[in-house]
Amino acid sequence: MRKTPRHSVRAHPAWAPWFFLAPFAIIFTSFVAWPLIRSLVLSFEQTYGPSTTEFVGLRNFSFLLRDPQFWKALSNTVVFTLGSVFLQLPIALGLALLLNRPSLRGRSVFRLIFFAPSLVGLVFVALLVAQVFDKRTGLVNLALHALIPSWNPDYPWLEEHVMTMLILSALWLYAGFNMVYFLAALQNVSPELLEAASIDGANRWQRFWHVTLPEIRPVSSLVVLLSVSGSFQLFELPFIIFNATGNPGGPNESALTIVMYLYQTGFLVGDLGYASAIGWVLALVLMSVALFQRWLSRREEHP
Repeated sequence: MRKTPRHSVRAHPAWAPWFFLAPFAIIFTSFVAWPLIRSLVLSFEQTYGPSTTEFVGLRNFSFLLRDPQFWKALSNTVVFTLGSVFLQLPIALGLALLLNRPSLRGRSVFRLIFFAPSLVGLVFVALLVAQVFDKRTGLVNLALHALIPSWNPDYPWLEEHVMTMLILSALWLYAGFNMVYFLAALQNVSPELLEAASIDGANRWQRFWHVTLPEIRPVSSLVVLLSVSGSFQLFELPFIIFNATGNPGGPNESALTIVMYLYQTGFLVGDLGYASAIGWVLALVLMSVALFQRWLSRREEHP
């Protein structure tokens, strides 16, 4: 009987895996690992221009704890974050619940309308907000003055309601974006569970609280985490709105955020060491928020 020859298995050379990993390793090291290490070293130094540095140890972090500008930036960022989470996300969830109703006509059109602002971009929105809320020529003051003749057309929206204006601008920009996440989660809720709860006598609110909300909790946790991390990195919106006034931080630094303060310290003042310390504190805050959110999710899954 003729034997069928066996195909020999060729062993790959030992360097083959490293060859394919090399592009990722080079890019990751060059643009992620090395900048992180360098920024950590810089946070323990004080820089005077691009080439002069002095090792100061923990002095940057100790000064940061006593820096009123940093605490002002932190408080503004926290207020904006709270406004984004507790105003923006419930509205996004409400829109998702509304558009998830099968009886609603033109759902695709409404989804596009609500999602469209997120396609515009922060720069355009900042320029639009600066024009709309301008004192005399702004659309808001012109419309209110036309409706209410006693309304002051020079009402200073950009001076007296800075944080409210930023929160509402972010609401218009990102509510539709977060709505897509909630809508995708709602479409995966089992109809059988909702029908069983309805047969058991649960009303609409009880079905939402005891069936829908637990089913979409993983996506909700992700959306909250993304909203918090994005809000803490707020920079472009207030910077572009108030940069034309000569003070990007707004009147009385009411629009100053952590990232904006980091930018001013590092690139305008030139102290990259102190800016790196601010950046690492921001990173620790975001990591703490992520770890707390993960602990809370695990606790809810395994009480």
